[in-house]
Amino acid sequence: MADPTLRAALESGRIVIAPGIFDMISARVADGMGFSALYATGYGTVASHLGIADAGVATYTDMVDRMGRFAQGCRTPVIADADTGYGGLLNVRNTVIGYEAAGIAAIQIEDQEIPKKCGHTPGRRVVPMRDMCLKIEVAVEARRSTDFLVVARTDARTTLGLDEAIARGRAYAKAGADIVFVESPETVDEMKRIGQEIDAPKLANMVEGGRTPLLPAATLQEIGYNIAIYPAIGFLAVAAATERVYAHLKAQGDSTGLPAQESYGFDRMCALLGFQEVWDFERRWARGE
Repeated sequence: MADPTLRAALESGRIVIAPGIFDMISARVADGMGFSALYATGYGTVASHLGIADAGVATYTDMVDRMGRFAQGCRTPVIADADTGYGGLLNVRNTVIGYEAAGIAAIQIEDQEIPKKCGHTPGRRVVPMRDMCLKIEVAVEARRSTDFLVVARTDARTTLGLDEAIARGRAYAKAGADIVFVESPETVDEMKRIGQEIDAPKLANMVEGGRTPLLPAATLQEIGYNIAIYPAIGFLAVAAATERVYAHLKAQGDSTGLPAQESYGFDRMCALLGFQEVWDFERRWARGE
């Protein structure tokens, strides 16, 4: 059954801050830091798993296994990107059943045409509002537990304007979505309108370098948001750090002289991944003991 703690966190009145996770190392690190939720980013997961753009190429099969590993490997509830539900209404039902069975706490489904694109890139097109409402209704019917939350995302702001995006957010809440996600508002005033005009829990997407202003969590809560996700913060930092240490290796010909802060530390990584348990097991079952 779905983890009820995410719903409880939403109902607490405090904004939920969810860092983006994209592989099991990032998931392990984030899981141990006391966040109320983790956000399994489609962009980052596709990049780390397949090394390609988040442009609708990854399939349900590619993603459900990865998302399940995040959920099974973490104690913290995981909100998982599921793109468009990977097809029509039957696909949406199958996706919801699969994500819930995998241990995910909340599934994010968007109203883009197939193939979808990353929400902070150009050229996104959306399906008719009614088509997305049907997807939400199917998702709500398909879930086994009401603790498995449905996040409905609209990408209408960029191509059809804010009024249409807000209208869709309202309709998606009425169709049964637990959380409404209006992607890519472009000003603080637009974000305030979303907070004021959609009567449902709302999610803000904080992407460094993206289309939406980055606001402090207290400000987001004040203007009406309940969840803030930071999908890119981890993989952008990892790429930058990896580039720095590889450049050092190329220039120096070895790894000597790297600043200590550039390394997580081998012993620390072993602890993070549970090697101590492996070693304890091996000692208990060693021949002759």
